[in-house]
Amino acid sequence: MDLELRFFATFREAVGQKTLEREFEDGATVGEVLLTLESAYDGLEGKLIDDEGDLQPNLNILKNGREVLHMEGTETTLEDGDTLSVFPPVAGGA
Repeated sequence: MDLELRFFATFREAVGQKTLEREFEDGATVGEVLLTLESAYDGLEGKLIDDEGDLQPNLNILKNGREVLHMEGTETTLEDGDTLSVFPPVAGGA
């Protein structure tokens, strides 16, 4: 299946582009895709999935605009044509 992957802020720098189209096995989960990305890009290693297989704290991952934490988290199944947006933790404000 083909997915559109969108990266923001420091993750965009790590990948080298804002949008990437990539093929994954049918039925891949968010966790499987994120682990694949960590392996493919040095700048993402250890920044997406924690040691227990969960999303890193304060990370925002959206499937078609909806936060995966409100779905099945890393076990959320993806389908052909889905868009997965990856936002790093954001700090700031005063």
